[in-house]
Amino acid sequence: MTPRPAQDTTYGFMAALAAFLSWGLLPIYWKAVKTVEPMEILCHRIVWSLVFIAIILTVKKRWPETFASMRSPKNIAILILSSVAIGGNWFLYIWAVTTSHVIETSLGYYITPLVNVLFGFLFFKERLSRMQCIAIGLAALGVANSIISYGELPWISLVLAFTFAFYGLLRKVAAVESLPGLFLETMVLGPVALYYLIRLQASGTSAFLAGNTDINLLLIGAGAATALPLISFAFAARRLQLSTLGVIQYLAPSIAFLLGVFLFKEPFGPSHLLTFGLIWSGLAVYTGDTIRTIRKHRRIAKSQ
Repeated sequence: MTPRPAQDTTYGFMAALAAFLSWGLLPIYWKAVKTVEPMEILCHRIVWSLVFIAIILTVKKRWPETFASMRSPKNIAILILSSVAIGGNWFLYIWAVTTSHVIETSLGYYITPLVNVLFGFLFFKERLSRMQCIAIGLAALGVANSIISYGELPWISLVLAFTFAFYGLLRKVAAVESLPGLFLETMVLGPVALYYLIRLQASGTSAFLAGNTDINLLLIGAGAATALPLISFAFAARRLQLSTLGVIQYLAPSIAFLLGVFLFKEPFGPSHLLTFGLIWSGLAVYTGDTIRTIRKHRRIAKSQ
């Protein structure tokens, strides 16, 4: 039975919640393998994701659907772009976490919802309200404060924000369901990743199978740790508005921020607080505007 629109939205919300909870806790996972080079972690992440997703497709008998998606040149082009976007995002995130920049990653993912709003306006003609413009302006002030205080652009945060928002945009327009789409994305990246890992093994410089069982298991488990949240996110992205995804997305950076400050003890001074304060203010304005809009639409729907 095909889900009704209300049910579809509910399923999308639950999937998004699971994805962002998982992503919020992901720094703990990558910290556990920080002795491994980020590029090797990334390649294991890609290869084991491919294996993990292939198993799921086999169990669920969804290979015909997966191969059918490849008949569309448009879908293939979009998935190639999305694979590049998510691959770059993954590498930068792993590097940032393992080199003690967790707070900066949280800043990036706080900015992402506002980038989603901007992309919704630019690509889907979603109207920007006055309050949404104010929210984006406050976030821009936060970035400007970071530049003034430290004399450099917060590039880690901005690259993470724009690559992930771009990935969400591409997955929204691709006519491919979450699981087949993710398989095709990792299949694009898989051959390069596997070649890199084989070269490391041949040269004797690989951390995998080097005697540390915990590291071996964590690198293999990176497939599930990567695939499950992404499957949930891609499922949600096709069933929710970008603005709705933006609201739920606050959860992941909030968890990462708390981990960075209180668990990993990264530096967090007055200038950091001002930057985050401006962005938090923008998010508060945006959230309030979104809630009012949702309530207004519900009142209109009930009156009809």
